[in-house]
Amino acid sequence: MAEQKKGSSGLDQNVAAMLCYLAGWVTGVIFLLIEKDNKFVKFHAIQSILTFGVLSVLIWLLIPMLLPVIGFGILTLSWILWILWLVLWILLMVKAYQGQEFKLPIIGDMAMKWAGK
Repeated sequence: MAEQKKGSSGLDQNVAAMLCYLAGWVTGVIFLLIEKDNKFVKFHAIQSILTFGVLSVLIWLLIPMLLPVIGFGILTLSWILWILWLVLWILLMVKAYQGQEFKLPIIGDMAMKWAGK
């Protein structure tokens, strides 16, 4: 069995990549700042920041602003976004831990480019 590559954090790259998603965009930022060389970890950190940053903005800013305009129908959108958050959170952590560069549409391509891959 091949030895796992280590990231700048000293963790195996698959563990560091998984942890990029643990607290959404917050841990993505932390690992992006820590990681110097490992492009696999950088990719997952950037994808975490973009994915959960966009969802955070939608959930915490956009929905409360639209509630008075659209009414309680917007609450359905809120639940859909929370379910999407949970599904993506689990999926991305599992794929990262398995050592896969699982790319989300659009965001994954941006993350790949910005990680230098």
